[in-house]
Amino acid sequence: MALKKSDIPDAKVVIRPVASTDVKQLDLLEKSTFETDRLSLRRFKHWIQAANRIFLVADVNHELAGYGLVLLHKGTRLARLYSLAVDQRFKGRGIGKQLLVALEKETGKNNRLYLRLEVASDNQPAIALYKSLGYRVFRWISDYYEDHRNALHMQKRIRYLADNLIKRPIPWYQQTTEFTCGPASLIMAMASLDKKRGMTQDEELDIWREATTIFMTSGHGGSHPIGLGLAARKRGFSVEVYLNQESPLFIDGVRSEDKKKIMIMVDQQFRAKAKMQGVHINKDEIDQQRIAHWLEKGKAVLILISTYRFDGRKAPHWVMISGIDDQCLYLHDPDPAAEQYNGFDCQYVPIAHADFNKMSIYGQTRLRTCIVLSGIHVRKVI
Repeated sequence: MALKKSDIPDAKVVIRPVASTDVKQLDLLEKSTFETDRLSLRRFKHWIQAANRIFLVADVNHELAGYGLVLLHKGTRLARLYSLAVDQRFKGRGIGKQLLVALEKETGKNNRLYLRLEVASDNQPAIALYKSLGYRVFRWISDYYEDHRNALHMQKRIRYLADNLIKRPIPWYQQTTEFTCGPASLIMAMASLDKKRGMTQDEELDIWREATTIFMTSGHGGSHPIGLGLAARKRGFSVEVYLNQESPLFIDGVRSEDKKKIMIMVDQQFRAKAKMQGVHINKDEIDQQRIAHWLEKGKAVLILISTYRFDGRKAPHWVMISGIDDQCLYLHDPDPAAEQYNGFDCQYVPIAHADFNKMSIYGQTRLRTCIVLSGIHVRKVI
């Protein structure tokens, strides 16, 4: 027979790693705690076995009194509190706080700097708990949950609080196809410089048609850095392209000679158009001191990275740099990439300096390229 709250003695709370034998009690706790957005029994089994997570439970008298689940974002210094629950019978004993403190400690041991979470905007007890532990409201989102409640996104730097963070206010835009990370990043950059600009799929696809390499290793072509620079120039922005190679880009992994010929022709066309339209191509190497200078000057910076440290695939991917401090660079990534990630997880993603140095080099030719926009508008190119 289940004990009532009044029947449970004031026993010691034990925080421990989850075990496979906890799954049924976790499922019962979830059903009794949440009416919507519940984790299923299948998902609990998945997370118990999964890597890149921290999963702790609280025991009182050998009864499961609560749990906390943190996801560790691969390739970043970011973690997300995915779920936190305490059995109603054990409320008022500080179990939620003990779980969260233990989760923060383990998250820090895994070299994560930030822990983020979402909470319903009307859940005042939870908000009070998070604020008491140093979490700050990151942004407010309407109609976030299945039951249409609003949410607060909160964040805490759990290992170090930077005093020298250079951060740009940047709207986030999610790419709508797997091959339009470049246009999506450019849309964010332009909207950060011109607050009146909209962010639409129509423009995303227009930019892709203007900047595409036609082919890539597989699937549709990606976006050429000079092509993106020309697209920004066409829309009236002052732009400079940094590119450390004069040879045609992205052809190493393409087997078809016919496709290579087309990609070489497209590369040549972009370079010729840049010269005609006054888009400067700078061959200097990109360093983090220069990036910090650009951000201090209010410029918007897009950069090409390799996704290997995110997902194990060596794919080129465009992102926007949204901040920098003495430990990390911060990215706005247009691609959530996995079902457990959302737009909140893709904003101001912290990447350690050493990791970024490796991530910002792509391919055997060690391609490094970025696009720098300023808010100085020039005559639009028709």
